[in-house]
Amino acid sequence: MSIRQRWPRPAGRPRRGHIAVPSLVAGAGLALSLPPWGFWILAFPAAGLAWWRLEGLGRKSRLLAGWLVGLGLFLPGLWWSTSFNLYGGILLICIEALAIAVACGMAPSRRGRSIALPGAMVLLEALRDSWPFGGLPLGSVALGQIGGPLGRAARLGGPLLLVGLVWLGGAVLGMLAVTASQEWHHHRRRLPSGALAGTAVVVLVVAFAAIAPNGGSPVGTLRVAAVQGGGLRGLRKFQVNPAIVFHRQVEATAEIPAVDHGRPPALVLWPEDVVSVVGLLADSPDYGILSNLARKLHATLVVGVTETVSSTHFRNEVVAFAPDGQVVAHYEKVHRVPFGEYVPYRSFFSHLANLSAVPLNAIPGHGNGVLHTPAGTLGTMISFEVFFSHRGRLPTRNGATVLIVPTNDASYSTSQVPTQEIAASRLQAMSEGRDLIQAAPTGFSAFINHHGAVLQRTSLGARQVIVRDVSLRTGKTIYERFGELPVLLLAGMAVLAGWAIAAIAPGDTSKRHSALKTKSRHGRLGTG
Repeated sequence: MSIRQRWPRPAGRPRRGHIAVPSLVAGAGLALSLPPWGFWILAFPAAGLAWWRLEGLGRKSRLLAGWLVGLGLFLPGLWWSTSFNLYGGILLICIEALAIAVACGMAPSRRGRSIALPGAMVLLEALRDSWPFGGLPLGSVALGQIGGPLGRAARLGGPLLLVGLVWLGGAVLGMLAVTASQEWHHHRRRLPSGALAGTAVVVLVVAFAAIAPNGGSPVGTLRVAAVQGGGLRGLRKFQVNPAIVFHRQVEATAEIPAVDHGRPPALVLWPEDVVSVVGLLADSPDYGILSNLARKLHATLVVGVTETVSSTHFRNEVVAFAPDGQVVAHYEKVHRVPFGEYVPYRSFFSHLANLSAVPLNAIPGHGNGVLHTPAGTLGTMISFEVFFSHRGRLPTRNGATVLIVPTNDASYSTSQVPTQEIAASRLQAMSEGRDLIQAAPTGFSAFINHHGAVLQRTSLGARQVIVRDVSLRTGKTIYERFGELPVLLLAGMAVLAGWAIAAIAPGDTSKRHSALKTKSRHGRLGTG
């Protein structure tokens, strides 16, 4: 007699492969819904498959299934991070996958899962936005939905609402698939009440988002030039000559008259950190060149500057030159890229990895992102900050009529991060009801309207200047007014409600009914 015959597998416990395969497939489906692939519709069956796989699992098995879903999502979604440090990138992927694992562990295994799981995913996505090291929102399923019918819901609750709707939609598909399978042999046409309720919620939210406030009518227009100097991609900062980058930007700016169609721009936007100086900008030769350029253009010139202020620290900021050549505003980057612009706990990590590629730590800024300039009140997010929804909400609440995103993602060799950054910019524009301009040294630079539509975009690596009129708005979206708090409260209530349902009606009713019938046949019931 074999060991398997002596100790049979406990009833109802699936084999490991029966957990791993559907979980990894579900995660891969979620990954394919994101840029650069952009198959947004795959997010729903993928979430439905993950919902189904949790059925009947114990807490540890649900955590395992969720972690595997996270690996399926983040292995392709965050693999770019391994190009900077292989072991650090793999560790990052494993840590990020824990968020999905914990969310799956927070949901009951049977009844109540359909509302608790979406709520838990929202709460853990909010945690992922802030932890570890200030958060890493890249790879969020919300980024894939800006091109789909759920995108407009960002006006109501930002990216977190999109996350909740994806998982709720997945639960609806899962319920429909399970019901169809169970009723196939009975020739019934019965829809589960939970699926009907979930569908109604999604449809009502999308319908309301279509008519919700979207920033209001334009109060004016602003002609803007986004300048992209061009160059090779996939290079780290120490591999690039700052003087060459600066020279490319100056040369590209000289091409503005050839593309402005006789209507000079009032705002010229340069990318992040294309001006690199040792010491203060005001004491460098670049200051005079930029000042003269602003006067020559008769425009507000906004440039990304890095100042090396000591042997251990530098400052990453955006500086605005008025048409008279004077500096009128500046903003220092608040959300720094961990292990890219600074190394947290440097003394500890120096024992684990070579940190020579990040010799200096960026000084964190503290501003609200508003630049008051002759061209208008600009809401600024520097590169990585565009992935954090509150960094767009803060300047908009403080009077910004248009959003700008100076960025530099030239160190990424593929289009994965640039396309996700465009998706994040689209989400910001939709959430805040503001037109948005993004400028990058090697792409993508883009114009995006307040509906989140990309009106114009450059090519990667090319030298290009794009000039366009953007609308200025002062209206408020629901998300701008209330932020993420309502979504977080609803998510918490959904998790509690799911567990309440599980406590009131534990187990699977079909199995209970079967047990009652078995007892009845043995004469144990109804014998009073």
